[in-house]
Amino acid sequence: MVKNIILLLLFFPAYLCAQINTERVMTIARNALYFEDYVLSIQYFNQVINAKPYLYEPYFFRGLAKINLEDYQGAEADCSAAIERNPFVVGAYQIRGLARIKQSKFEGAISDYKTALQYEPENITLWHNLSLCHIQKGDYDAAKKDLGNLLALSPKYTKAYLMRGEVLLKQKDTIQAYRDFDLAIEMDKYDPDAWTSRAILKLQQAKYTEAESDLNQAIHLNVKNAANYVNRALARFHQNNLRGAMSDYDLALDVDPNNFIGHYNRGLLRAQVGDDNRALEDFDFVIKMEPDNMMAIFNRGLLKYQTGDYKGAIKDYSTVINEHPNFMAGYYNRAEARRKIGDKNGAERDEFKILKMQLDRKNGLLSSNTNNDKSAGNKDENTDDKSKTRKKSDKNVSNYGKIVIADDSESDQKYNSYYRGKVQDRNVEVRMEPMYVLTYYEKMSEVKRNINYHKFIDNLNRSGALPKRLYITNDEAPLSEAQVKEHFAMIDTHTTEIVENPQDSRKRFSRAVDFYLVQDFENSIEDLTQAILNDKTFFPAYFMRALVRYKQLEYLKAEGQNTANVSQGKAAMVAAIDYDVVKNDLDNVIALAPDFVYAYYNRGNLLSVLKDYRSAIIDYSKAIDLNKDFAEAYFNRGLTYIFLGNNKKGIADLSKAGELGIVSAYNIIKRFTEVPE
Repeated sequence: MVKNIILLLLFFPAYLCAQINTERVMTIARNALYFEDYVLSIQYFNQVINAKPYLYEPYFFRGLAKINLEDYQGAEADCSAAIERNPFVVGAYQIRGLARIKQSKFEGAISDYKTALQYEPENITLWHNLSLCHIQKGDYDAAKKDLGNLLALSPKYTKAYLMRGEVLLKQKDTIQAYRDFDLAIEMDKYDPDAWTSRAILKLQQAKYTEAESDLNQAIHLNVKNAANYVNRALARFHQNNLRGAMSDYDLALDVDPNNFIGHYNRGLLRAQVGDDNRALEDFDFVIKMEPDNMMAIFNRGLLKYQTGDYKGAIKDYSTVINEHPNFMAGYYNRAEARRKIGDKNGAERDEFKILKMQLDRKNGLLSSNTNNDKSAGNKDENTDDKSKTRKKSDKNVSNYGKIVIADDSESDQKYNSYYRGKVQDRNVEVRMEPMYVLTYYEKMSEVKRNINYHKFIDNLNRSGALPKRLYITNDEAPLSEAQVKEHFAMIDTHTTEIVENPQDSRKRFSRAVDFYLVQDFENSIEDLTQAILNDKTFFPAYFMRALVRYKQLEYLKAEGQNTANVSQGKAAMVAAIDYDVVKNDLDNVIALAPDFVYAYYNRGNLLSVLKDYRSAIIDYSKAIDLNKDFAEAYFNRGLTYIFLGNNKKGIADLSKAGELGIVSAYNIIKRFTEVPE
């Protein structure tokens, strides 16, 4: 018994609360944070805080984890605790500023960014967010000054031109706004936001043909932005292209099925072209979203009348009249519907009400803007552009037949997506599909339904040697708090079993997977090495060791970018040696299991990291030869061809990857396809 306890102490120095190795636990915690396992990272940071509450790092990094989990209040509190312990950490001000923005505490955020800029006056992210805070507060002069400083630091930073253009529009300076939008497009014609911003300005100036052209470019570059389709529909509507506008509303609703403006306006256009039943579906949806929307209810009443549901129409008209007792069009249309069902007395009462309202208006007893005449039930007689549209917030029921456009406050919400610093700084625009791993947890995909299979792994699962089913995936699911606790308990169980039978490679492998899942890479590698020493033919151990070592290197490389202690030459040499060790493990997997397609794929990824693109293509091609439907291999081979300058082959592979379920491939295809003029 005593022997077992001693062994447990040797195996788990990092988990003992009394004498916790805080440096080691912090490393594991930051591993988990880097790989976006936020719940697990918080568990580790808690351990460090309990052991050494005077350190600022665990509070800061726990705040970063919390902001990624959208716990903005908790993130703000943790960053404040970090600043109390060390007021010179720029990142703490940056993350606290972002947490405050998410809670609409713009004054506090501005204070944080100004303080941080005293320490890092050339930090572009800080200037970026400070500018947006001033925009949100309506302090446009301060925002322009900030953006001027930002552009002095980074003259080719296109987002700054777009933001300054928006500020200039707020100040009614359309000429300078145009200039900034033009500059942004000139600098980066692949930025969809630049085309969108200029298009909206052209819409406001009634340049509908030009606006449509700009929106074509924006949509070409980003097919997943519903607002662009809605805006192009508006441009087409003003050019009397009703079919084209309806098509755009269809596309907008494919992207965002709950888009209010899309349903309302499509309903109006469907009614105009006589598609009454489908127009009814749109207004039913709008009313479900906003049960008190009187204009939608009145439009539905008109459509029910057109489709012969006179009682339903009367009910809708009555609802609107009860809310707006001076709405003349309501009485007129209800009178017609009542006559259709033989309610002569009801129709005459409505007609008498109309007559009385007309007399009152003539005598000045009723305001003319609170009623409508017969024409209100049909097409608006005023045909200038402004009379065709209304703001979404407009509650004047007489405008029920006008196309809806977004309020200014809604268009300002796009700033929410402009703030920078929510996640760790990594380039996520164009990146390889990740490596495959053997794990117990896999994310469910709505698009990709294929199950990754290999006979040896299936037999291993059937053998009962592992406590859970092992999945082959490159889309891991992060652990919940309950799962974290479960795997710590499983580590204890496996340790007892290993003490009793230290030569069991399966038990070693099983515990290695548990260590990997709780982001303890060093112990995981140690167990995998022991599993290999016990059974040199057990290829899953080589495969997992390569994967864990690669992830460890990826994390260390990211950390090392902020460290000046190691010379670049020495760091590159060490990295090359370490990557060779990873490659050797994958070579062993391929030698032991030449049909294990995921080893070729992972080795291809490794070779791409080392910029040996031609060798990477050979491995991806071998993986595709073994599995013709290997979407990730097509995707990564496509990117690799593009890195080599062969866009034609690259786009062909990306197209195949998109066909097989990797939707992001289509955006990358557009990025590397010339924008049509």
